[in-house]
Amino acid sequence: MIVSDLNNVKIYNLSAGKSLPEWLAERKKSKSSWKKSTEYQRQIELIQEFDMPAVSTTVKMSPDAQFILATGIYKPRVKCFDVNNLALKFERCFDSEAITFEILSDDYSKIAFLQCDRYIEFHAGFGRYFRLRVPKFGRDMTYHTPSCDLYVCGSGSDIYRLNLERGQFMTPLVSDATEFNCGATNSQHHLMMFGSKEGKVEAWDPRSRTNAMKLDCAFSCAEKMNDPEAQFPSVTALKFKDGLHFGVGTASGQVLLYDLRSSRPLLIKDHMYGLPIKCLEFHAEQNMALSLDSSVLKIWNCDNGNLFTSIEPGVELNQFSVIPKSGMMFIANENPKILTYYIPSLGPAPRWCGFLDRLTEELEESNHHNIYDDYKFITSKEAEDLGFSNLIGTNLMRAYMHGYFIDNRLYRKAKALVEPFAFQEYRRKKIKEKIEETRANRVKMPQKLPQINKDLAIKLLEQGESEGKKKKKQAGPSLLGDDRFKALFENADYEVDTTAEAFRLINPVVSKLDNKKAKKKVQAADSEEEDIESDDDGREESSSDDEHTWTKEVKKQHKLIKRERLQRAREEEMKKPSTSQPKMYELRAGEEFKWINKEDRKRKKASLGERLKGEESNEVFKSFGSSREMSFSTRTRKVDRELKAKQRLKNHHEERRKLQRSVRGLRLKPIPGMSGPGQRRPRK
Repeated sequence: MIVSDLNNVKIYNLSAGKSLPEWLAERKKSKSSWKKSTEYQRQIELIQEFDMPAVSTTVKMSPDAQFILATGIYKPRVKCFDVNNLALKFERCFDSEAITFEILSDDYSKIAFLQCDRYIEFHAGFGRYFRLRVPKFGRDMTYHTPSCDLYVCGSGSDIYRLNLERGQFMTPLVSDATEFNCGATNSQHHLMMFGSKEGKVEAWDPRSRTNAMKLDCAFSCAEKMNDPEAQFPSVTALKFKDGLHFGVGTASGQVLLYDLRSSRPLLIKDHMYGLPIKCLEFHAEQNMALSLDSSVLKIWNCDNGNLFTSIEPGVELNQFSVIPKSGMMFIANENPKILTYYIPSLGPAPRWCGFLDRLTEELEESNHHNIYDDYKFITSKEAEDLGFSNLIGTNLMRAYMHGYFIDNRLYRKAKALVEPFAFQEYRRKKIKEKIEETRANRVKMPQKLPQINKDLAIKLLEQGESEGKKKKKQAGPSLLGDDRFKALFENADYEVDTTAEAFRLINPVVSKLDNKKAKKKVQAADSEEEDIESDDDGREESSSDDEHTWTKEVKKQHKLIKRERLQRAREEEMKKPSTSQPKMYELRAGEEFKWINKEDRKRKKASLGERLKGEESNEVFKSFGSSREMSFSTRTRKVDRELKAKQRLKNHHEERRKLQRSVRGLRLKPIPGMSGPGQRRPRK
C-alpha cells in the first residue's frame, strides 16, 4: 500500500505492492519465508483477482452496491466481483472488445455490452442471452428506464432507439450533428443529453422525442480554440449532478458546469494538460467533481473550482467509478491491475470493507514501481545477448508471451559480467550532460564577423560548434583562421552573389548534401539502439524523400529564372524608342472624310441595340502583345442554340403550311346499314 499526501489530503493506494505471476503465486505463497516477510504482512489484497490479463477498459458498480463489473482485454472479457465475499463471482469472454456497458437491473442479472464491431450483447444471470447489430459504430449508450429504451449514439447523426420490451429498433432520433461521442440520462426528470463532435450538447425529451435544447459548449472555450496546438473542444463526457445541474467534458481538457436554466457555464475548470476528458463524476455529499483524462484524476470543488486533490498513477487511465456515499474509487487503466484508491476525506469506507478505517492510521508508507519486483522480464534477443540461451526450458527461465521471466538477482549478475563498465560509462555520460547544461547558460562573447561573405562565416561557425572540440592530432586549421583563404572574407571580388543564376541553381544541391551529413551523424548516434534492417529502410526512404525535394527545388528555380529573363526582355522592348512617326491631320469645320463609308456612318449614328442586332458575328478581338490575339463572342452558346432551334421550328411550320390542303369541299358518303356517329368510311 502507498500513502501519499497531496494538498494535505491523504490518498491510500490499496492496489500497490508486490504481485507475483500466476504460475508462481501458489508455490511462493506456500513458503513460510514469504508469509513471514514484512512486505507480505503490509500488503492488502482487498478483492482477490481484481485485475485483467493486459488492460482494463471499464469498471462500474451495480445499483445495489453488491457487485463490481469490469471489462478488459486480452481476450476481451467481463469479470464480476462479489463484495460480500471479496472475490471473483464469474468471468465471461467476448468475441470483440467491449467499449462500454449498461447495467439494466439492480444486480448483474441484466447487462448490455456495446462492442467495437457494432454489436450489442445482452447478458443474463446464466450467460449471453442475445446479440444484435447496430447500423453504425457506437461510442456510448444510455438506458431510459420508464420506456425500456436503450439509446445508442456513435459515428452517425442518428441516435438509435432499441426498445427492450418489444425487442426491436424504433424510429431513431435524427439530429443535425455529424457524430456523437457520449450520452447521459437524468434519473429525476429523465431528460436525455448527447454530446456531439461539433462541441454542442443536444437535449431530447423522450416523451415527445423532440429536440428540447441545443447548447454550444465550444463557444465557451474560445480561448482554447485560438491556440493552434489545442484540439477542437468536442464534447467527450457528460454527467448529471442533480435535476438542474450537469457537467460537460471537452476534448481540449476543460470541464464546464451548467445550469439547465442558463446557456452560460457556471464554472470552467481546465486540466492544463490538453488531453480529452474521458470520464466525469460528482460526489454529492462533499459537493465535489471528479474529472479524468488519460494522465490524471482531479478532484475539485463545484462552487469555486479550487483543487481538492489529484491522483496521478503514472499510467494511462481509461475510466473510473466512485462508490456512492464513500471515499473509495476504482480506476481502469492500461495495466493489468485495476487501481483501487481510498480517500478518507471524501467519505468513509464502504460497509463491506469497514476495516480500512481502522487500518489507515497504522499503515506505513511504501513505494513499489515494478509489477514484478523479484522477477525480470526479458525478450529472446536480450536472453541471447546475456548468454541465457542454454537456460531456456529450465526452471531458471519461465516462458511468458514473447519473452521469459528470470530471477532479478541472476539478471543483475549476468548484466555485470557482460557489461562490466556499463555503470562507469553511464556515469561519464551523465557528468558530460551536466557540464554541457552549465556551458549553455554561460554568456557568450559576440564574435566579430567579416563584412564579406558573412553568411558563409556564420555557417562555418555553426558547423564548428555542432561538431565540438576534437583531438589536436585530428584537428586542422579552420577555414576562417587559415591564411590561404583570407582573401575570401576580405576581398570584395570573392563575394558570393546569392542572386546569381548559377548560385540559385546549385544551392538546392548544396543544402541537400548538408542535410545528408547531419542525418548521417544522427543515424550514427542512434545505431546502437536500432536494428540494422530498420536503419537501412529508413535511410532509403529518407534519401528518396530528399532527392524528391531537392529536384523539385531545382525545377522551381529554373522556372523563376526563365520568367525573370522574359520580364527583363519585355522591359527592354518597352524602353526602346519607336522609329515610326504617326501621321498628323488637321481637322477643319465642315470637312468630310471621303474614305469613311456611308455604312460606317450609319452604324455609328445607330443605337447600341440596333448595332448589336445588325452584327452578323458578335466577335470581339482583344490583343495581347504583338503575336497574341484572343477573340470572344458576346453571345453564349446556349443563346445560339436556342436561336437556331427557333429558326428550324419556324422553317418547319412554313413548310407544313405550304403542304396543307383545304377540306371544305370534301363530304362523307354514308355507308348502307350504318347511321349516326358510328359510321365509318369503307376501306379501299
